[in-house]
Amino acid sequence: MNRAVAHGLIPGSITDVPGIEAGHHTLSGRPTGCTVVLCEQGAVAAVDVRGGAPGSRETALLDPANLVERIHAVVLSGGSAYGLDSAGGVMRWLESRGIGFPIGSDAGMLGRVPIVCGAVLMDLGVGDFSLRPDIEAGWRACEAAGPEALPEGNLGAGAGATVGKLFGAQWAMKGGFGGSSWRFAEQGWTLGVAVAVNAVGDVRDPRDNRLIAGARDLHGLRDSQAAMFGVAPNGGVPGGNTTIGVVATDAPLSRGQAGRLAQMAQDGYARAISPIHTPFDGDTLFALSTAPPGSGEVSARELTALGSVAATLVAHAIARAVLAAEGLPEYGLPAARDLPA
Repeated sequence: MNRAVAHGLIPGSITDVPGIEAGHHTLSGRPTGCTVVLCEQGAVAAVDVRGGAPGSRETALLDPANLVERIHAVVLSGGSAYGLDSAGGVMRWLESRGIGFPIGSDAGMLGRVPIVCGAVLMDLGVGDFSLRPDIEAGWRACEAAGPEALPEGNLGAGAGATVGKLFGAQWAMKGGFGGSSWRFAEQGWTLGVAVAVNAVGDVRDPRDNRLIAGARDLHGLRDSQAAMFGVAPNGGVPGGNTTIGVVATDAPLSRGQAGRLAQMAQDGYARAISPIHTPFDGDTLFALSTAPPGSGEVSARELTALGSVAATLVAHAIARAVLAAEGLPEYGLPAARDLPA
């Protein structure tokens, strides 16, 4: 049995949401990769950025005051700023299928421009610095995408992810990719989460606040949050960390409501990671609604329920990511599964 399921964490995948397909591409030369979340029919989208060192693409257009109403994909990638190149491969893949924002005039349509947003995490310190996700990696992630559940652990954007770096990379542990989902039986709506966990802080089980991965010392897990009451951290590099993710639903949301969903859902980061939203992290979370245009919008009470459940799913997905991860002993990175029971 998967340790995350046995641990009582909510299972599932962002692909449980109607209108969403997703896929990983993991490089073979070193632990890094990208994960694409496709919404080929378009999705209302928003983003919430709270970390002090974000790396992102096409987030300004998600402001409700701006023109574009729907996007077609979100890419989560390793490789730091270099990994933003992977979105170009996703654009080319979507364009090859006639998907995108129509561009033209009364004389005729010139073509389509797919709207692809993205965020990156910094994993360049794990292996060969020169190897990072590129245009080909984005294309391959799209080729691998489908409605099946996304595997968790050392895959895609989570392949080179690490956690627990406030006291130096030598004490870090393996992060990873995780997911979770929930169906609201009464309304028939589904919420799904995909997250790549590369935090400077530690990861806790959101159910009982128990440390499950993070900074180590000679005796085991260190508890970075508690340690900082007496010792200033001597590790952590701005932009060297970051937890990035997507929460999606088929519930009908306005652009403003999608923004509120992203804000509420990112509280799940704080439930599972401590410390969080530091100057060293670029914590970013996208929210998508795949409901067809003209579907209206949920009530404030329904949005409250969606946001509350989304925060819980995000926290559970983070814990699932580190519990599913495998250690990389060649880089001195044990995983949660390698710790004594």
